[in-house]
Amino acid sequence: MTGRPTTGEPVLEVRNLVTEFPLRTGPFRAVDGVSFELHAGRTLCVVGESGSGKSVTARSILQIVDQPGRLVEGEILLHRHRTAKGAGADDTVDLARLNPRSSAIRAIRGRDVAMIFQEPMSSLSPVHTIGDQIGESIRLHGATSRRDARRRTIDLLRQVEIPDPESAIDRYTFEYSGGMRQRAMIAMALACNPSILIADEPTTALDVTTQAEILDLIRRLQQSHGMAVMFITHDMGVVAEIADEIVVMRHGKLVERGDVFAIFERPEHAYTRMLIDAVKALDRPSRRRLAMRAAKPPGAAVLDIDGLEKVFHLSSGWFGRKRSTLKAVSDLDLRLRAGENLGVVGESGSGKTTLGRCILRVLEPSGGTIRYETRSGEAVDLTALDRAALTRIRREIRMVFQDPFASLNPRMTVQQVIGEPLLVAGLLSGRDLARRVGELLEMVGLPAASMERYPHAFSGGQRQRIGIARAIALDPKVIVADEPTSALDVSIRTQVLDLLLDLQERLDLSFVFISHDIGVIRYFCDRIAVMYKGGIVETGETETVCAAPDHAYTRSLLSAVPHPDPRVRGEKKRHRYVEQA
Repeated sequence: MTGRPTTGEPVLEVRNLVTEFPLRTGPFRAVDGVSFELHAGRTLCVVGESGSGKSVTARSILQIVDQPGRLVEGEILLHRHRTAKGAGADDTVDLARLNPRSSAIRAIRGRDVAMIFQEPMSSLSPVHTIGDQIGESIRLHGATSRRDARRRTIDLLRQVEIPDPESAIDRYTFEYSGGMRQRAMIAMALACNPSILIADEPTTALDVTTQAEILDLIRRLQQSHGMAVMFITHDMGVVAEIADEIVVMRHGKLVERGDVFAIFERPEHAYTRMLIDAVKALDRPSRRRLAMRAAKPPGAAVLDIDGLEKVFHLSSGWFGRKRSTLKAVSDLDLRLRAGENLGVVGESGSGKTTLGRCILRVLEPSGGTIRYETRSGEAVDLTALDRAALTRIRREIRMVFQDPFASLNPRMTVQQVIGEPLLVAGLLSGRDLARRVGELLEMVGLPAASMERYPHAFSGGQRQRIGIARAIALDPKVIVADEPTSALDVSIRTQVLDLLLDLQERLDLSFVFISHDIGVIRYFCDRIAVMYKGGIVETGETETVCAAPDHAYTRSLLSAVPHPDPRVRGEKKRHRYVEQA
């Protein structure tokens, strides 16, 4: 193991923890002999890819492992005399020995150890106000009146910097943005002043600026409350930004642990080196892409968007009598050249996905033109096509979706998923269809023999490869890729991006690549268009924009990107964009 020893006594010790899930073939060890410590005022980052056992470890500490999983070995020692902040208690509790349904463990959850979950929308009730949910936690762990609980809730919302907490307390979950929901989850976790905070991928679903704000918030709250923080993530850039110590997990086992500086400078395990190298690769342009452009520069425009608008008409009140409008895309101009990768970047709600769906006419544009040059050389306006013509054009413009789990029909085999576009278009059937599906699978790096399996039998990265195979089945000219790597581990991202570059060279593709991840854009894209509130605020060559951005909003995006080197932690000044009135 690397790293210098941590001074001071731990507030939580995990010793040889084993958590199993029974299967027909025998017990599966999701956590296998893991040991680590948490210290007051310090942050331990637990890192690893999906399936490494990070979240199961966190849930094991609080005895909230999904059934039929259970703890079978080990100790989880909570030293309450070190967490009581001056109280007279002087006892140590082994959480592993407590019944998951007992009042003893329920008293510890939230009061001594609190947890922030990855997806706040599934963790917060949609039918109760935010104030009711936080207030319930306050009243559950202390004898207090409803009025005092409300006062405490408003104070908590103010601490996590939710605007106008006096009115925000009475809003429902769906009325909060993604970042606001995560702030509400943090407020709920802090309701009883816990001494240990477990954060399970709390920024994975957030855009880069919101992520930076949440990380800053957790850091400030840790300093003011003196909490020990266990932060679970697969993003080594975030680790470099916030960690004091690191635990690296793989296949349920702890493979390396130590001080953050020692781990980044001298990683001992090959798996740790792979994680660090993968995130560093996204900090610079792909050499493969640069070589491809040197050999064959982008050609003439294949997609020319002029004055594009998309307006949503919203209804509210009784029987939808109140009407309002939302301009998701406003007077947008954009051009994609042949053989080019055009990156579209911006925060959640900036209009990126709406733009992509308007190009394919999944959403009907409210105004403007989208001129496209077909394979036959004919110039057409996509906004003016009838249904039959649009169906033909959609063979040439295809889409890769963000979520490889939700975008594949779980009731269809891989052969049916990939072959469906060819079957619907009337191009292939029977043995010819099966042969083509096999070719497509091998093209994206999967064995042809896997076509009879169902999507659930594949990993996230493999499912995204299946989605890509479906997208290229009709030999398209343009692919609109909507956040195609955001749901993947960082080590898988570079593999998928390299696969797309390989397919681009072989099939002469052009990409509109939508993402909120500047690193991914920098690696894959030749030019970048920065979106803000439905419009383009800056365009240019990717390296030029990343090195010397003109617009203040672009500077704010770039300043929020965590750098995968703990030695430069705190050196980069955060720029917060304030729109001029």
